Amino acid sequence: MIQCHSTSDSETLALGRRLSGLLQAGDVVLLEGSLGCGKTRFVAGVAEGLGVDRRVTSPSFVIVQEYDGFIPIVHADVYRLGSTGEFADLQLPDLAREGVLLIEWGDAVEQSVPSDHLVVRFEITGESERTITFIPRGSWGNRSLGDVVAA
Repeated sequence: MIQCHSTSDSETLALGRRLSGLLQAGDVVLLEGSLGCGKTRFVAGVAEGLGVDRRVTSPSFVIVQEYDGFIPIVHADVYRLGSTGEFADLQLPDLAREGVLLIEWGDAVEQSVPSDHLVVRFEITGESERTITFIPRGSWGNRSLGDVVAA
C-alpha cells in the first residue's frame, strides 16, 4: 500500500498521468471514494498520459465510456448497477482485454474482477485536499508504484 496527498485538481490529474506509464493492456484499476473526490479527474490524467485527445467525462449515466489512446481505455461507473450480476452482464473485463479498464465505485465489484488489479482509494481531507491510497493486488505488487507518487 502506498499513500500520497493531492492538494488540487491539477495534482490529481498529474498523478493519473504518472500512473499511465505503468499501465498495460488488460489492466484493471478500481477507483473508490465518495462523490466529488476526484475519481474522474484522475481518469482524465490517465487518459491524457495514454494520448487520449478528447475530454474525459463521468460515465455515471451511460455506465461506460471508451477512449482511444496508445492503449484503449474503458471507463466505467458501476454506482447505478443493482447487482454484481448486472456487472457480469456488461462483460467489461472482456471488453477491455486489449486496453485498460478503470472502474469508478470499484469496491462494489472487486470480487468480480481478475485477482491482478490495482485499487486506488480517494479520501477527501479538505476543500481541495485528498489522500490517495494505491493498493496493489496480485501481480500489481511487482510494479513500481512508488515512482508514481514520488515524482
